[in-house]
Amino acid sequence: MPFDIREFPVGVEIARRDRWAVAAWLFSVCAMILVTIVLGGATRLTGSGLSIMEWAPLGGVLPPASDAEWQRLFDLYRRIPQYQLLHEGFGLAGFKQIFWLEWVHRLWGRLIGVVFLLPLIWLWARGAIPRRLRLRLPLIFALGGLQGAVGWFMVASGFFPDSTAVSPYRLVIHLALALALYAALLWTGLCVLRPEPDPGFPQVSRTCWLAGLSVAALCLTILAGGFVAGTRAGLVLNTFPLMDGRLVPEGYAQLHPWVRNLSENIPAVQFNHRLLATITVLIVAATLLSGLRARLMLSTRIAVLMLGATVATQFALGVATLLNAVPVALAAAHQVVAVLALTASLVALHALRRDDASLSMFERPESP
Repeated sequence: MPFDIREFPVGVEIARRDRWAVAAWLFSVCAMILVTIVLGGATRLTGSGLSIMEWAPLGGVLPPASDAEWQRLFDLYRRIPQYQLLHEGFGLAGFKQIFWLEWVHRLWGRLIGVVFLLPLIWLWARGAIPRRLRLRLPLIFALGGLQGAVGWFMVASGFFPDSTAVSPYRLVIHLALALALYAALLWTGLCVLRPEPDPGFPQVSRTCWLAGLSVAALCLTILAGGFVAGTRAGLVLNTFPLMDGRLVPEGYAQLHPWVRNLSENIPAVQFNHRLLATITVLIVAATLLSGLRARLMLSTRIAVLMLGATVATQFALGVATLLNAVPVALAAAHQVVAVLALTASLVALHALRRDDASLSMFERPESP
C-alpha cells in the first residue's frame, strides 16, 4: 500500500527525515537478519547447532563463566546421539569450538530483537511511524519472536534417538520464517522510502508480473535448498548437468507415498532443487529481457539488471558447491547470494510497481 507524506503528523521537512530514519532502521534490521541466516547456515554446516542443549532466552545471553559451567554443558551435550555417533571423544576443547558458533548465532538473534524494539518505541513516541505501519510493525516483531521459538523447536528435533541432525521439515520451517521476516522488513522499508502506485503502462505491467513470478520462484528454490541442506543431499550425485549420467536420477520415486520423495528421497530432493533453480533462471531471464525492452527509469533498469546478475551468480555458485561436494566456504557463499538474489527480486518488483508513475516525467504513448 502506498504511503502518503501526510500520514506523518509533523511538518513536511521533518516527515522526510522521519521517512529516511524509519527506512534506514528497517534496512539495518534486514542486514542483521542476513547475517543471522549466514550464521545459521554455518552452524548447520559445521554441526554446531546442537551444542547448546538448553533454551534460555534471558539466561543464555552470557556465556559460561567457570570451568564447572563448561563441564555441565558438555555433559549435557554428551547425552545426545550427535555426540555419541559423530563426536565421541573430541573432548571439552572440541565442544567449545562448536559451542561458540551456536552461541554467537543465538546472541545475534537476541540483538535483532533489541535493535528492532528499541528504535520502534522511540520512533513511535516521537510520531515518526506512519499510521499504516502501527499494526504491521508489531506483527513483524511478533513474527521475530515466533522465529526464535521455532528455532528451538528445530534444535530439539536433534535430540531424538538415533538423530545426528535436526529435522529437515523443521529446518525448512525455520528458514521460511526467516525469509518471511526479511521480506516483510525489506518491503516495508521500500514502501516507506518510496511510494508504490499500481502499474498501468502495458510494458511495465508485463515486466512487473514477471518480477513477481521471479520472487515466487526464488522463494521456492531457496526452500527446496533447505531440504537439500537438511538431508545432506548435496554430498551425493556431484555431477552437472546430468546426475550420475541421467537427466532424472535413478530411484526418483522410490518412496511411498509418493509425496515423501519431495522431502526425504535424497536423489529426488537434489533433482527438485536443480529443476527449480533452472526454472528460476529462465523466469529471471524473461524478466530481464522484458525490462530491457520496456522504457524504464534508470534506477528501475539497474534494479532489473541486478536481479539478473545476482541470480546468475547464485546459479554458478550452486553448481560449484555441488561439484566440490559442499565445502563450507562455497556453501556459505551460496546461502548469502540466495538472500541477495531475493533482495534484488523484491527491489526490482517494488521499482517496477513505481515506474509507471515515474513515466509521467517522460513521453508516454498517445491514446488511440
